[in-house]
Amino acid sequence: MTYEKSTDPAVAPTASTAPVRHRPRWNKVPEVVAYFWIIKVLCTTVGETAADLLNEKAGLGLTGVSVLMSALLAVVLVAQFRTRAYKAGVYWLAVALISVVGTLISDNLTDNMGVPLELSTAVFAVLLVAVFAVWYRRERTLSIHSIDTPGRESFYWLAVLFTFALGTAAGDLVSERMILGYWLSAVLFALAIAAVAVAHFALGLDAVWSFWIAYILTRPLGASIGDYLSQPTGDGGLGLGTVVTSALFLAVILGLVVYLGVTRKDVTEPDRDAGLPA
Repeated sequence: MTYEKSTDPAVAPTASTAPVRHRPRWNKVPEVVAYFWIIKVLCTTVGETAADLLNEKAGLGLTGVSVLMSALLAVVLVAQFRTRAYKAGVYWLAVALISVVGTLISDNLTDNMGVPLELSTAVFAVLLVAVFAVWYRRERTLSIHSIDTPGRESFYWLAVLFTFALGTAAGDLVSERMILGYWLSAVLFALAIAAVAVAHFALGLDAVWSFWIAYILTRPLGASIGDYLSQPTGDGGLGLGTVVTSALFLAVILGLVVYLGVTRKDVTEPDRDAGLPA
């Protein structure tokens, strides 16, 4: 942004009237449009099926797969933090990997360490609330429309990780306790998301909290869809298998991400007034 100079020749530019330039601050995450939620649900589905696929086919065991995927996530997050602005390919690759890692964290606690789902769900909920509390205390906002500093981005990705872990544990808890089956579980979580939307648009529920609640609920929704498609028919699924389901959803994600990378329909304009005096 620049300031207009006085046209009066008697007025000479001074330190207070000289043009001031500020670097625009680009948001590092996408705008929340329909594509955002579609890809998010697809990523959560891949997180569920890919975790199962790697655990069953790679022969590394749950711990080995967890270490491998965590290392890949760390590399992608370094690339994400180094970008100056939101890049669809890097961002959604990070989301897909963090979906897998979040699933593996919950599965490790349940399967390898014997932690009850009630306890892991409660712990992840407390950790997520703690992240939000510290984030708000330091930044005075939880809005994803202002993820434009390394500090805010750190809080954002930590919150995303815990939403995936919480969604996995809570989703498994609901499905095991209520014994609804994969398809009915997906319907249940879809209705819960619809209720959040109604609460926001019709009843005035805060936009930030509406977003994060829906974000958490998309995790068990995507997992239920993934299990329904991939699990054997005898277990209530369609029997497509984890390989076919993962490949199908990854192809759709790739197509949408390429489309967004070209059209930039989900890019937030930079805040060029950031840091300017009021």
